[in-house]
Order: sequence, then structure tokens, then C-alpha cells
Amino acid sequence: MKPLFSSLSEIQRELAAGTTSCRQLVEYYLDNIAQRNAELNVFLEVWADEARQQALAVDEKIANGTAGKLAGMVIGLKDVLAYQGHSLQSSSRILDGFKSLFTGTAVQRLLAEDAIFIGRQNCDEFAMGGSNENSAFGPVRNAQDTSRVPGGSSGGSAVAVQADMCLASIGSDTGGSVRQPAAFCGVIGLKPTYSRISRYGLVAFASSFDQIGPITHSIEDAARLLEVMAGADGYDSTASEQPVPAYSELLTPAAQYRIGYVANAIDRPGLQPEVHEALENTLHTLRGHGHVVEAVEFPLLEEMIPTYYILTTAEASSNLSRFDGVKYGYRAPDATDLESLYKKTRAQGFGPEVQRRIMLGTFVLSASYYDAYYTKAQRVRRLIKEKTDELLRQYDFLVLPTTPTTAFKLGEKQDPVSMYLADIFTVQASLAGVPAISIPAGQDAEGLPIGLQILSGAFREADLLAFANTLTLVPTDN
Repeated sequence: MKPLFSSLSEIQRELAAGTTSCRQLVEYYLDNIAQRNAELNVFLEVWADEARQQALAVDEKIANGTAGKLAGMVIGLKDVLAYQGHSLQSSSRILDGFKSLFTGTAVQRLLAEDAIFIGRQNCDEFAMGGSNENSAFGPVRNAQDTSRVPGGSSGGSAVAVQADMCLASIGSDTGGSVRQPAAFCGVIGLKPTYSRISRYGLVAFASSFDQIGPITHSIEDAARLLEVMAGADGYDSTASEQPVPAYSELLTPAAQYRIGYVANAIDRPGLQPEVHEALENTLHTLRGHGHVVEAVEFPLLEEMIPTYYILTTAEASSNLSRFDGVKYGYRAPDATDLESLYKKTRAQGFGPEVQRRIMLGTFVLSASYYDAYYTKAQRVRRLIKEKTDELLRQYDFLVLPTTPTTAFKLGEKQDPVSMYLADIFTVQASLAGVPAISIPAGQDAEGLPIGLQILSGAFREADLLAFANTLTLVPTDN
């Protein structure tokens, strides 16, 4: 469905003219949720009364001229973000009944600028998955075709924007979990530079990869959300101290860019022909606009998936050890002693994919295999980062598909390895810690969205967003 509003600028013009109000906006989105949520399984919780109260308070601020820069933006939160007094489950049974005791930094900064939160969104359990079929609450369905997946792990967040249930969503991206669902759902998904946004209040999956990112209809909204959420944070020592530009005011691109495309990425047998064609059309358009477009080789393409999964499962094994049924969340009712409490709680509380990754991570961290797998993967990660950084010094941007195919059918990928291979194009930016964005790049023969991914150098989000904005405003040649 076509959204009523595709950007906050449109909304704020109508708010200023008095032709709509925040209360009316909230009612509009609540109506859409009521109509489609049972079918799509996007929202685990809708904060209807709270959103109405927030809307009234923001309307009053607008009337007084004291409203924040996100006034009028109705946002959904992925179920991995802490919001005080609200349920936080990571779409897992093991956190049944848990409510957050604090509000995460990114969420607090959005509230401070008068964003209105409408609900908590379904995702793959503990953000582990590429299809949103791993949730304890059942799969999310793609609004374009409900027999297909929305992508993961931020599938609910992407479908909420796709189906016009909110203007924007805040997701998290560990190896493509914002970008891949954005591609499958025909919206925009941004993964910032690692450390650009504080991770305080984000449930940890793999701490050296996790990054919060927005899902939107417009580049301008992604820029606005980034400039609000980004910046140093005393609660997260890994958050960067670098100053935060006014990204939304820096969307004018340079006249010419140097653009590299990874040739060995687009000449793969598993790449859907229409995805290949969409990339070729984009490259043709860029050349036509005077940009330098050159093929580059990335020699470590085949090593990226195993490197990513060795390191992230290792970190997940460590991070998820805290969920044991002792202090909070689910506790196995049939436990007889402390050891059985741990075993039964974790066996019953974690789903199959989370258990698989914990076991893989524990294996690669074990004394006998630590050097053979984990240490070696860290070395390869460094090589991937060095090669990526080298290419991004030679070129302003790297362009490649977001995903090898468009959205696949629910239940189609039963083999975990085939599911992991769907991340082939998104894990590079995560391993290198650089920013990347997925933007819509047309449709396949069945009308399913195709995503184009753009990478830039670390902390060059302003350039990345400006360039991406030109591609979303100018249609590619057919």
C-alpha cells in the first residue's frame, strides 16, 4: 500500500498548516495496525493509549512553538530496545514477563525530540535470523505477498513501515538485520558506522557487530533519526566521541563520485537475474550522470560468511549466558535442582536457532578449537576490514546488491547453511564496521522489491546519505 506520508517533512508541513494533528496521525496508524496486524504479525504490543497521550502532549508543544525536531514522527521499536516500564523480550520465551528497568540511550534521545512510540515489533529471536521465522511469537509476513518472508531479523520493523503502520521503525543490524528486511520490503534501511549510535539499552547479540539503525520511506527521515540518536554516551564506552553532523541538512551530493562495484559479487550463479539487472541498470544510470564507475575485485568474498558466523556465534554464546532463569524471565517449572534449572530453562526458553548459535559459539571458543576457529576468524576479519577500507579510500562508495534474491517463501529455507548464505552481501560492512544503506531498486517479475546496497568509509554517513538520496529521487533506466 502507498503510505499516506512518505516523510516527516510532509507531516510537519500539514501540522504547521493545521490540516492534521499528531492525534489524528496516531489514530490513522492505529487503524492500519488494527486492520493488518493479525495477518502480518508485526506488533507484539501496541501502546495505543500511551501513543494518544504522547500525541496530545506533542500537539500542545507544536501550538506553543516548543516541539522537538521529530514532532509528528510515529515510530515502532524492535523488540530488542529497552524502554522503561515496557516489555522487552527479544521475541524469546526466555524473557517472558520481563519489563525494562530503564530506557536505552537511542530511545531516550528520540523521546526527547518528541517522537511518538506506537508499539513493540516482532523480530527473529535475539535478532538471530534472516527471515523473521525464528520468533517465539510466530513469523512476520511480507505485506507485498503474505506467503513470503519479510527478511530478518528486523522483519517486523520493516513490514510496519512497508504496510504504513508507522512512519519509521528503529531496528538493529548485526550482519544485515536492518538492510536485508528493508530490501525485501521495498523501504530504506541504514546501518551506521559501528559506534556511531550508543548500544546502551540494546539487547546484545554480538557486541562487536551490533548497531542500531532506522528503517524509513525517505533518506531524509533516516538522516534525521541518525542525527538524533548518534553521538557520545557515558553509558557506552564504545560509542564514538566524534561530533555528529546535521545529516538532514547535508543531503546535497557532489557533482561527481568515484564508485566501485564488486564484480565477483554480481557474477555469482546464485544471484537472481532480476537482481543482477537492477544493479546493471543502476550502474548505467550512474555512468550517464557523469560518475566514474569501475569494477573492483574483493578477494575475500568467500571467507566473509564463515568469518562472520564464527565470530558472532562466539559472542552470542558469551552474551546469552546471562539468561538462566535465576533472576528474571522464564524459569523451567519442572527443575529439581540448580543444574537442572539451568539446563531445562535454557532448553525450553531458547528456540532452535538460538540454541544452534550458542552451541556453535561455545564450540569455537572451547580450548581445543579456539585458535583453529576464533583466533583465525579474527585475523581474517582484520584482512576484510583492511581490504574494505583500502577500496573505500580509492572509491567514494562501493555498490552491490543487498540480497542475492528477492523475498523467498515462508518455510523455503530449511537448511541453516542456505539461510546463512543469504547474508553474503550484507556481512562485509558489519565485519569492517563501515556504514551501509539499502535502498529500493525496482521490482522483480512478481512485483517483489529489489534492494541496492551502498557502502562508504567509516563516519561518512553524510556523503552516503546524500548519494543515496540522488538514487532514490532519480529512477534507474530500464
